[in-house]
Order: sequence, then structure tokens, then C-alpha cells
Amino acid sequence: MAPDPGKKLFVGPRFRRIRQQLGLSQTQIAEGLGISPSYINLIERNQRPVTAQLLMRLAQTYDLDLRDLASADEDRFFAELNEIFSDPLFRQIDLPKQELRDLAELCPGVTHSLQRLYAAYTEARRGETMAAAQFADRDEGVRFEANPIERVRDLIEANRNYFPELEQLAENLRDEINVGAQDLFAALSTRLREKHSIVTRIMPVDVMRETLRRFDRHRRQLLISELVDGPGRAFQLAFQVGLAECGPIFDTIVNRAGALDDTPRRLYRITLANYFAAAVMMPYPVFHGAAETLNYDVHVLAQRFSAGFEQVCHRLTTLQRPNARGVPFFMLRVDNAGNVSKRFSSGTFPFSKFGGTCPLWNVHSTFDTPDRLLKQVIELPDGSRYFSIAQMVRRPVAPHPQPQPRFAIGLGCEIRHASRLVYATGIDLERAEGTPIGVNCRLCERENCSQRAEPPITRTLILDENTRRVSSFAFSNAREL
Repeated sequence: MAPDPGKKLFVGPRFRRIRQQLGLSQTQIAEGLGISPSYINLIERNQRPVTAQLLMRLAQTYDLDLRDLASADEDRFFAELNEIFSDPLFRQIDLPKQELRDLAELCPGVTHSLQRLYAAYTEARRGETMAAAQFADRDEGVRFEANPIERVRDLIEANRNYFPELEQLAENLRDEINVGAQDLFAALSTRLREKHSIVTRIMPVDVMRETLRRFDRHRRQLLISELVDGPGRAFQLAFQVGLAECGPIFDTIVNRAGALDDTPRRLYRITLANYFAAAVMMPYPVFHGAAETLNYDVHVLAQRFSAGFEQVCHRLTTLQRPNARGVPFFMLRVDNAGNVSKRFSSGTFPFSKFGGTCPLWNVHSTFDTPDRLLKQVIELPDGSRYFSIAQMVRRPVAPHPQPQPRFAIGLGCEIRHASRLVYATGIDLERAEGTPIGVNCRLCERENCSQRAEPPITRTLILDENTRRVSSFAFSNAREL
């Protein structure tokens, strides 16, 4: 439905985020919309309304889907706030959901600060034993540090998992070497040798042992284990080229994040080099075009770009370029114990930052069907519906008798985008029954779930020795206050 042309909206913070996501200054976006920079400034400070006509002009000028941009961040921020304030720490605070939603929409900076503060609090609780031991030893040189992995994940989310500078550098590189996917490894090897005096060598496992890649700075050699498959070898070379040629750009992006401790700074830099490597293997314009043409057939995309299933799924979450956006996917990687080692979202899926995932999501079932791709419509307690695919993947082969690493990859999107996927062919998406799942057990308030691992922290546990229910936990319907 088109917006009412006469309606006026005060959406300053939302408008500012749209501008920042486009990488434009107030002057630049004012020129594009044909209004004054001072008016843009007043809009962003909520001192002037935004008419529906102006929003429509914004969407047309910059090829935006205002439904996505208007709700994605607010929904994610609201989910984060809801998770935080469900903690028993805030049991005495009766905070209405609408107030949390208002805070998420009007004050995203405050929301992000609260999330970081709560993350530091939970990490501190987890590290109490370690901290006490350090204090007992009087080790004044050791300082407790918040989880750097979560800090970097926050930075990736703040950029919506899209870095235009790295995309452009990757495209420039592919234009220079001008080879197809099958010849990428040889071309990158040649570039490292001729431009950086780095020789690539594939080494036997008895030499590399548990190491898959190692750069020997003194001998100028990049050593890659024979256990790494073809897509992995090309990725590692692209990663090394990124370190050799894109260091200043990596540093610029890292510095934009503000003050960071050494560990998250290093991890963020490695993450950016990984992003660059994927963009080299799957250059944005060609990959986006192929994804649209093939209706997001992950296996065919993997074959066409000589990439792995996980690499393609991850790359699909980065298609956020203005004027050439892909389906807003979310992705996660879990092991067979349910530990989440990757999570990315360019849409609105409310991943939990402080727990695992719901066992009813069939991403966990892939370990029982290792050669099958599973499809599922899932529904969250708030009624939002998503379509997902999942498949188990194997990491580099491990020498006998070491266990073979296995992970499950889940890829999904909101149900309204699912018709664009080849996997939804023949499924009546409007009528398909969704599997009811929760974000995770500690936040899910669904009753009578046979898979529940713990009671929701927002409800009072009911114990009755005379009754055994389907679920291991019974709880009251009233929220704890």
C-alpha cells in the first residue's frame, strides 16, 4: 500500500540511519532530494516532519525498500532490549513492551549502549571465578576483558554486514587479474609472487599438523595444508592478498569503530580480511546477478563460483548494495551440541545474543540427514514467519583418528521474500503451517514444549511432584515482576 501523501511523520533517528547506511552526508542527500541541508538537519533532530512524498522520493532516488529500512533495525533493537529486560536482574521493573519499542525506535544509540553494558555484565558474571583467581594471585598486569567476539559481531551488525570500500577493492582486483573462478587460485598465487614476493606452497599434513594456513614472513612463503579443499585454498590466497594490499582500508574501517582493545581490534581486522576474500571469490555485481537469475540456488552458485556451501550462504547475507540489493538473508552456523559459532543477519531475525537456538528449528536435524537440504517454515511467538533452508557441511578433512569437523548451516529470510527462492517452489507460503519456535528456551514462553531445556526466565517455575507433563518444566502464565 502506498503511503498517504498528506501524512507527516516524525522519524528523525530512522531517517538519519538511512542516510548513514547510504554513506551520504546531509548535504549530499539534500542535493539528491532537492531540499536544503538545514531542512535535513531539522528532520534528523525531529524538529520537522517527513512527508510521505519525501519518503517516496527517497525510495525512488536511492532504490530503497522503505519497509525494510523502516523496521529492520527497530525490530532487532527491540528484540535485544526485550532479551535484556527479561533477565531476573530487572525483575522489579515493570517496563511495558511499548516503551521498549519506543526506545528502540527513537534512541538506537541508547539501545546499543545498554546491549554492550549487559553483554559486559554477563561476561563478568561468567568470569567471576577467573577474576577471583587473578585477584588472589595479585596479578595486577591482567585485566578482565569483555568478549571480543561479541564486540566484533556488534560492529558487523552496525554495518549491516556490508562494507562498500572492500567490495570496490575486490572488484578492482578481479578486473585486474581478469580470470574465471576455476583459475582464481593460480592467478592469486601469481599476484602474490610477482607483486609481493610471496611464494605459495601446498604442504603435507605431517608438516603442517593442526595448522591449515601459515605465512612465513622471513622466508616470504604462504604455506597451505593439503587438507584444505579448492575453495578454501582460493579463499586463503585472497585473504593474504587482502592483508598485503588493503591494510590501510582495514585500519580506516577499524578506526571508525572508536576505541577498541587490542583483541577485538585484531579480530575485527581479520574479519574484514575474510570479508574481502569472499568478495574476491564472488564479486558483487556478477554474484548478485547470478543469485537473482538462479533464484538463490546455493548449490549452483557454489559450483559456478568454485565456492563452498557455507561460503555462498555467508556471501548472500552481504548483498546490501543500494540499487542492487539481494534477499535480506540471515545465517547461522551451529555444531551438533548447539553451539553457535556464526550468526549474520541483513534482515529482522531476532538472534539471541546470550544463548543458543531453538531445538525445533530443523537446522539441528541436518546432522541426522547429512546429504539432504532441509526446508522449513518457522514461526516465532510474536507471529512473524520465516522460510529457512539448512544443510550439514564438513570442514577440512582431519587425519585419522581425529573426529571429522561437522557444522550445520542455516539460511533464511522473512516469508514475504521466500517466493524469490527456488527452494520455495511448489509451497503455498501463505497457508503453509509454520513450526512454532522460540528465540531460545530462556526467552521462549511457549507452553508444553517437549524440547524445552530450561524454563523461561520471565515466568515462575511450578513444581508438582504429583504431575509429569510433556515438558520438563511447568511455569505460571503471569510474568515475574
